[in-house]
Amino acid sequence: MSDLSKIAKNLKLDLQRVTAAVELLDQGNTIPFIARYRKEATGKLDEEQLRSIADLLEKSRQLDKRRETVLKSMEEQGVMTRDLKRAIESAASRTELEDLYQPFKPKRKTRAGEARKKGLQGLADLILAQELVEKSMHQIAKPYLSGQETSIEEAWSGARDIVAETISDHPGVRKICREKALKWAVLKTEKIKKSDDPRNVYQDYYDYERGVNRLRPHQILAINRGEKKKILRVKLEIQERDWRQAVNQFFAKDRRSRLAEQLEIATVDAAERLLLPAIQRDVRRALTEAAEQHAIRIFSKNLRGLLQQPPLSGYSIIGIDPGYRTGCKVAVVDATGKVLETSTIYPHPPKNDSVGAKGSILSLVKKYDAGLIVIGNGTASRETEQLVADLIKENPSVDLKYLIVSEAGASVYSASPLARAELPDMDVSMRGAVSIARRVQDPLAELVKIDPKSIGVGMYQHDVDQRELAQSLDAVVESSVNSTGVAVNSASAALLTYVAGIGPQLAEGIIEYRNEFGPFSSREEIKSVTGLGPKTFEQAAGFLRIKGGENPLDGSAIHPESYNIAEKIMRVANVTMDHSLEERRARLEELRSEVPIETLAKEVGSGVPTLIDIFQQIIQPGRDPREDLPLPVLRSDVLKMDDLMVGMRLKGTVRNVVDFGSFIDIGVKQDGLLHKSQFPSNVDLGVGDVIDVEILKIEVERGRISLGWGAED
Repeated sequence: MSDLSKIAKNLKLDLQRVTAAVELLDQGNTIPFIARYRKEATGKLDEEQLRSIADLLEKSRQLDKRRETVLKSMEEQGVMTRDLKRAIESAASRTELEDLYQPFKPKRKTRAGEARKKGLQGLADLILAQELVEKSMHQIAKPYLSGQETSIEEAWSGARDIVAETISDHPGVRKICREKALKWAVLKTEKIKKSDDPRNVYQDYYDYERGVNRLRPHQILAINRGEKKKILRVKLEIQERDWRQAVNQFFAKDRRSRLAEQLEIATVDAAERLLLPAIQRDVRRALTEAAEQHAIRIFSKNLRGLLQQPPLSGYSIIGIDPGYRTGCKVAVVDATGKVLETSTIYPHPPKNDSVGAKGSILSLVKKYDAGLIVIGNGTASRETEQLVADLIKENPSVDLKYLIVSEAGASVYSASPLARAELPDMDVSMRGAVSIARRVQDPLAELVKIDPKSIGVGMYQHDVDQRELAQSLDAVVESSVNSTGVAVNSASAALLTYVAGIGPQLAEGIIEYRNEFGPFSSREEIKSVTGLGPKTFEQAAGFLRIKGGENPLDGSAIHPESYNIAEKIMRVANVTMDHSLEERRARLEELRSEVPIETLAKEVGSGVPTLIDIFQQIIQPGRDPREDLPLPVLRSDVLKMDDLMVGMRLKGTVRNVVDFGSFIDIGVKQDGLLHKSQFPSNVDLGVGDVIDVEILKIEVERGRISLGWGAED
């Protein structure tokens, strides 16, 4: 079976679609471009399917590269047989390949290696064969003694070392033992006596025991971290019956043989000294890899939800980065994100100037007609929320709401070169308030300026493979940016970097061109940017929007390569982009009702999926998909734990999604937990979702709120 056939089977996809996708990828096309503009070729594979194909393809090619190395090594050693070659060429995984190579892999100095140098391989072969011999043990070993250097005892010991290594290296033994261990092994943990765990973070694992097949991903990662910090001692126990069954399938004793005892001694030695430590490492590695993949998937899903939150446009916004001693940093930005004014207020200890602080905020609200105050959720956030709620209550004539947002990554952005370039004359601490305000106006545009790992919606993000995490998160950002589209005349370099085909260097080139020659008037003009060639233009053009340019289609998601198709359709429908949205919709819907879409596609020389996309873009060019999502919950008063009652129904915003449920911001200091058992079976929550919840239980002393699903069935 070919590599592509295996990928198609693994993903349950048609081979023809997978083959087309791989060809497009190998031609240097980006995944967003293929998903959006090559639907006919791939049968409408989406980005997730394309990324899965790309990942499996990369792993398959890495496996093939390793396979070539193994084959070359074994050929050079002169140990290759027809059966071995066939097995290596058909090995479906890296583990299977390494098991086959293990007996022939060049090793550092081993006891078995030293015994072979002494000529004891033949004696070891007799033990492995379990021959029925009448000779005494002395007589059997005597031919293998090398002069006076090796005693009878040393000869048997050396032969057993060879047998032990042979058993441990056997691919069948390893495979079966590993499979049994993954099913039946038990992981035990205990606290190291003199270790320091002042907050008892790892208390659940001080004396813990569980079958490896029942461990949850977050438990595996927590145990790994505790072990790394030298707080926990971890032991993996593989039952003797399991490893015995694996060994006996290939190296069974013959009790009639004088050599049965030698095989038994060698078998126990093989298990305890070589086989079990290797299998234990394999099992721990497999558990960790699975847990890391799970954690990365959760992080990616949460990040996507955060990036896809709808923008709150049309507001002048006051952003507040709360603090105690150094005060609360305040920044006012207009509807475009331009900074209008900054200041610092000191409503909290040690100054406690709440009256002056409220006066300053009210003055800014009136001066800039600000309708929304955004508060970062860090230190002193709830005290600042109370201050703002009191301000709103004391000034009922002012149309003002507030919102608390995650400030994760704001400090990272504030000290970054990008922040220095964007806000060169502003204090580092004040830049955080600007970031907090802007991330509500357009979460995607602002959050792309921050390393995804610093955004704070992950689980054990520092414990997983950092390369895989970065690749996964970059893919999420790339997908989010391209699905939304980017206004090329206003986008930051950080945002442009994630446009398909662009990258950091070209993003800076676009900014430089824009600064020198002014706004782009057409997509065609983008080709004038130094270093932006035809292939890059092909990949990026459809995702770059130019509003109010020479060609109205430049503001849409229609690719320039399809402009002629769009123009043909508009001629057939007797409509232009100058007509109103309602008129365009009416005429195109009339055309769709009169002529089958397949017929129209043939007439204009297009595939059906592309034509459907063109129809949608003519009706609503460049529509932001985030507009279909619910807006954040804006508040005017603060709730306390004491205000809550069991049975109360509230609207809440999903702040984080973890294995056991979702944490929901319902407007009090502590987020409530909606346990996964409370989810309807058809619901998959994401960060930023706004949902109805019901208070199930309130534990004021412990600061815990248990929530139930509050939406009507």
